Amino acid sequence: MTGLPTLAWQHRYAELPAAFRQAVMPTPVAAPRLLAWNRPLAQALGLDPALEAVAARIFSGNEVPEGARPIALAYAGHQFGHFVPQLGDGRAILLGEVLAPDGRRFDIQLKGAGPTPYSRRGDGRAAIGPVLREYLVSEAMHALGVSTTRALAAVATGEHVVRDQVLPGAVLTRVAASHVRVGTFQFFAARGDEACVRLLADHVIARHYPELADADDRYLALLRAIAGRQAALVASWLQVGFIHGVMNTDNMAVSGETIDYGPCAFLDAYDPAKVFSSIDRHGRYAYSNQPPIAQWNLARLAECLLPLFDRQGDEGVADARAAVEDFAGVFGEQWLAGFVRKLGLQSQDAGDESLVRDFLAALEAVQADFTLAFRALAVAAGDPGFEELPALPKTPAMDAWLQRWQARCAREPVGVEERIARLRAANPAVIPRNHRVEAALAAAAAGDLAPFEALLAAVRRPFDDAPAQRGYMAAPAAGEQVLQTFCGT
Repeated sequence: MTGLPTLAWQHRYAELPAAFRQAVMPTPVAAPRLLAWNRPLAQALGLDPALEAVAARIFSGNEVPEGARPIALAYAGHQFGHFVPQLGDGRAILLGEVLAPDGRRFDIQLKGAGPTPYSRRGDGRAAIGPVLREYLVSEAMHALGVSTTRALAAVATGEHVVRDQVLPGAVLTRVAASHVRVGTFQFFAARGDEACVRLLADHVIARHYPELADADDRYLALLRAIAGRQAALVASWLQVGFIHGVMNTDNMAVSGETIDYGPCAFLDAYDPAKVFSSIDRHGRYAYSNQPPIAQWNLARLAECLLPLFDRQGDEGVADARAAVEDFAGVFGEQWLAGFVRKLGLQSQDAGDESLVRDFLAALEAVQADFTLAFRALAVAAGDPGFEELPALPKTPAMDAWLQRWQARCAREPVGVEERIARLRAANPAVIPRNHRVEAALAAAAAGDLAPFEALLAAVRRPFDDAPAQRGYMAAPAAGEQVLQTFCGT
């Protein structure tokens, strides 16, 4: 610990009863080497700039900074619909919490830092590919305006991990508003430990929903608030074409952040039934299934919180059911508002939902690229700046739709320049294209970080279509399509 910069650690979660966590130290690695350091995030957290010089030592787990209290968190979860009563952090270790200059509290966690009491015979390690995937995609999501955990550092270990092949190892440092999951509540509810469910709910209210501290029926209010954040989150996923891949209840953060980037992917051709995850064999977590799955997960949370409601028996069940059912309405509002913005519209009109759905149907009919099609609406609005991009598909359905859309635009007092600005601000030019991600990760595993660094720079500017970005905007060519993505665990 000598000579390491001091961090002002706090440990509210570690101060909860012992059942919530297990103390565990990271396992040192052979030759830590810094692969990536997120300077903007470090600055936002108010971290000492001197940390970067020793980041490989600290964020590999080789040296635990003074004041940290490493723990692994307990939780349960429904995995593909099947309940597992004990999961927990099998390869993640929470070092502690820090307060950013703006007063927000964040967890700092190592992923891939060695086995924990929850490892279930796993090695507790991570390969470089999944580590850099989470770093890359979480930074892209942040730039896109989607609520997400973020990556502070990626460190090569100088060791190998064995999966389906031998791969170089790495450790990710994840920053999150917290790591409390629906599955955390399930862990205690499954054991009939109402006292710990209450303690956890009070912790979540204090940390994420302080406005509910004096609310009537505060635990029912908590369920409604979590449902509202999840509705907004999943709507934002659909608006950028994101597919999480593994929406198990242990991968659903009650803070409303995207967490646990595993076999995640982005749509190329628009297909609402699209699945990339190799372990999602039946399409449970397909693109269009994400809203009902989020609602299903919220029903599991409602079951945990039900004993805490003011009203019990049939009345309490009715309250829980109403809160979960309200998700659909809130999601629908968020979904429509986001897609109306993607059409460049200033306000909502009665026929706008039909307008959005018919555009998506026209894209699906010809397997048009989701991201580029929305971006290309600026061309139809009169922007000459995208002549190098593929045009919208020329079909009778699309031609008819464009006439409807232009007529709808004409009903708003918005000039062409403002319309184009709205379209460009709402529709990214660059996303982490799956084929680009896979190529960058393969190069990194072979020792070449240049493609990863270039792609990271591009996705951090998702609305920039400057010439240097054009190569990252293109849809995959024939033979480049990624058909499956993998967890890496």
